[in-house]
Parts: sequence; C-alpha cells; structure tokens
Amino acid sequence: MRGATTEPPSALRRAAAWGVHAYTASGAVIAYLALAAAAEHRFPDVFRLLAVALAIDCTDGALARAVGVKRVLPYYDGARLDDIVDYLTYVLVPIVLLHLGGFFPAPYAHWVAAAPLLASAYGFCRSDAKTEDHYFRGFPSYWNVVAFYAYGLRVSPEVTALWVVGLAALVFAPLKFLYPSRASRFRRSAIGLGAVWGLAMLYAIWTLPDAPALLLWASLAYPAYYCGVSFWLQATGRS
Repeated sequence: MRGATTEPPSALRRAAAWGVHAYTASGAVIAYLALAAAAEHRFPDVFRLLAVALAIDCTDGALARAVGVKRVLPYYDGARLDDIVDYLTYVLVPIVLLHLGGFFPAPYAHWVAAAPLLASAYGFCRSDAKTEDHYFRGFPSYWNVVAFYAYGLRVSPEVTALWVVGLAALVFAPLKFLYPSRASRFRRSAIGLGAVWGLAMLYAIWTLPDAPALLLWASLAYPAYYCGVSFWLQATGRS
C-alpha cells in the first residue's frame, strides 16, 4: 500500500521562504554598517542601526512561521542563521562600540572586551540555552542594552568594565531569565511594560547624543523589573 504523497511546495512558496531567510540575513549587513559607523565614532548611528536589527529579529520568526520555512526548505537551518546574526548584533557590535568609545579602562580594555565575546560564544552554542519551560539559561547576552546605557548615561570605564565582566560571568550561572513572549507567568506585564520601554528607547535612540537623562534613568525600571521577576520566579520555585 502506497503512503500518501505530499505535494511539493510551489515556486512562490519557496521564493517566500528564501525571502524570509534573506530578511534574517540582512541583519548581518546591518551589523557591518554598524561596525563601520563605530569605526568612524558615529555612535548614535550605531544604536539606530542596532534598533533596525532588533526590529528584524523581532519579526522574522513570525514571518518564518507564516510561510512555513521549515517545511518548505527543510535542508536550510534558519535557526543557525538567526544565531549567527544575533551574535553579530547583540554581542560583537556593542562590545566593539564600547571598546572604541573608551568605555573600558585602557590598560586592560582588550581583556574586558574578551569576557563577553567568549562568554556569549559559549552561551549561543548551548543546546539548552532556552529551557523547556521557556526561560533563558544564564544572562541572555543583551549587550546592546548594556552598551546603550553605558553610552547614554556616560558611565565611567571602571563601572562599565565591572558590569560587563559581571554579566559575562552570569552567562554561565545556573539562573533563568524571563523569555517575555513565551513566559507562562508575567507574560502580559512583561510584554506590555516592554512595549512602553521599547518606545521610550526608540525616542532616546533617535535623540542621541542628547537623549533626556531623566528618561534614561526612569527607563531602567523595566530592566530592574525584568531581572527582579526572573529571580523571584526562580527563588520561589514558580519558574
């Protein structure tokens, strides 16, 4: 008895699937442009480009599911492509910006820069980096956020270095951090407050280098909420 045959995807569906992968890959081009801007010390432009890369990262998954890229192009690993681009935009570009901008103490700037680069290389390659109950394991390499606050608030090189090295160590920590879009608890509040925070960040980014200091300090409430909820859920065994 012959099994049921599956009709191959149409040329239009295959083109759409490749288009989604190209959309994801465009983040690498954004990363290149951001590195070029960083080399020219056009740091506000770097953050604007990273905002574009973030928008791509937040939307390509929905497009991939809508097109069914795994079924249409089963031999092409979109998740790996996404990880490569994310490492560039979330890790490499922000760390290069902090280094070129003088946000690491000069005598050991290269050592400080190496810490997040190596830690996040490890974190990105863990097969259990995202837990089965929808959390990030260890600090989820939000170095673009770290770089933005260091730049926007003019944090000293010594304090920036302490934060960077400390957060790099947390990549290896057995801690769970909230995955807002898939969290089973605090999902609505995390997404809602995150949207407000995102709008505030967009305004701040587009007004750099003169972003309102009060807005930047007030916006730290969301990262504090994010970390506080993550630690509370784990400490109380509710994660």
